[in-house]
Formats: sequence, C-alpha cells, structure tokens
Amino acid sequence: MKIILVVNIRFGVLAKNREVKGETCMQKEYVTILEFGTDEIVEKKSRFIGYVKHAETEEEALEFVNEIKKKHYDARHNCYAYTVGVEQPVLRFSDDGEPGGTAGKPILEVITGQELYNVCIVVTRYFGGTLLGTGGLVRAYTDAAKACIMATKTVKNRFVVPFDITTNYTDLGKIQYILGNEGIVILDSVYGEDVLLNTEIFIDDVERIEKLLVEATAARVVVVKSDPIFSMR
Repeated sequence: MKIILVVNIRFGVLAKNREVKGETCMQKEYVTILEFGTDEIVEKKSRFIGYVKHAETEEEALEFVNEIKKKHYDARHNCYAYTVGVEQPVLRFSDDGEPGGTAGKPILEVITGQELYNVCIVVTRYFGGTLLGTGGLVRAYTDAAKACIMATKTVKNRFVVPFDITTNYTDLGKIQYILGNEGIVILDSVYGEDVLLNTEIFIDDVERIEKLLVEATAARVVVVKSDPIFSMR
C-alpha cells in the first residue's frame, strides 16, 4: 500500500483570504461537505463505488476508511484520499494495490480541484474481468469520486461571531430589515419586556453591521458578541 503525505498546501480561491497587506492571516471560510454521500459507476463491468464523508481529523478519516473496508472486505481495492485541517491541511492518499498514481492521487485531485477541506473519499473497486489500463483507471476513480460528491451537499464553513441583539419593540422592525437586507438569518428570538435576537455574522462584516444597528436605533440596541467560531449555518 502506498501512502503519500503532503503538508502546507494552499489552493484555489480560498487562498485569497490568506494574504492581507503582505501578512498571513487565518482562513476565514472554506467549503466542505455536510452529509454522507455515495454513488457508483461501472466501467467495462468493473464497479467503482464512491463514498464521501466530512472528517475533522485524521483519526476520523481513517475510521471512515476502515469502515468502508470492512463493508467491502471482499473487494479487490478500497482506495482513498483525504484532506484534514484548514490552516495547514494534511493530505493523504492510498492506491491500495492499484498501479501507482492511478487511484488515490486522482481521488485527491478531485478533492483539491473542487477546493474542499475536511473531506475523506473512499472508492471501492470490484474487478469486472477486463483490464482498464492506467488511463482507464484514472478516469474511473476520478469519475467515482466526483459522483459521490455530487450525491451529497457542499456547504461553506465560515468564521462568524455569535451576536445577541437586545432591542425594544419599536426598533425591532428596523433591526429585522437590516439583518434581512444583509442576508443574516435570525437563529432564535425571545420575546419578553424586550426582544432578544440570536444570530451569527461573518467576522469581516461585524464592525459594519454593528454600526448599522447602532445608527438605526440611535444607540438604543444592545449587542453582546461571543468568541468567533466556524459555522456551517
């Protein structure tokens, strides 16, 4: 079994968030998958079954790989690739007995090509009796990886600041208008003597949104901010 480790990878559009006036900044958003997905393709009677799952750590990724291997213990190959981490993502792949570079690497290239983070893909192959050649294997593993991603949903995981907004009933409509106009979802509302709104705001927009709320209510609004978190909402 061949395993390759690559670290300190930056790729695609997401890397644009990292350079600010020549300084390195943290990753503020990235794309991942939310739900388990599976699909398969058939190439010259060989079955290629793709599985994809969100994984935050290498332990989670390898646990998923082992789960699929147990499920398909009778398959000739269970090839995989994964990327875990955001700031300095770790990427690994395995050809699991296929000719070098024909299985794990193409799967990994699908993941990085679609700019996905914290994702593990396993492609199981049941041999159909006909050799596909290196080019055919690369295409088949690539297509199976793409198919299982298409079978699930991709989501943007963003670095946000949880906001608790307390307002009187007179100003409520103004606040709801601002949040709605900015595409900010109200996650929860508590109505009492005043109204408490819970929401999350992308970290780059916090100062601007808070200023809009203060100006619209003549500083009557009370905003309580929590520590930033990553959120898939």
